Amino acid sequence: MVGEIEKLDKGIISESWENYLKNIALLLGVLSVVAIILDWYPLTMFISLPFCLIWVYCGWLRTEPQLKWINVIFCILYLFGIVRYFLII
Repeated sequence: MVGEIEKLDKGIISESWENYLKNIALLLGVLSVVAIILDWYPLTMFISLPFCLIWVYCGWLRTEPQLKWINVIFCILYLFGIVRYFLII
């Protein structure tokens, strides 16, 4: 029983998979900043949405749940922007 609780505290995903997702999130974050600086609209939304989804999914946010909800709100806003983009074109 105690071992199961310890596993839940560490997270649902393996440490190697978590490191992989962290590296992808870092890459997406850097690409998002570059896309914003170079005004590559709508690429900024397409890059930022998976970045937010990784942050919502991963366990690092269990210690700070308000960051998870902020990222959920951003995901909703990015999805709205992407749907709006495809409907207007």
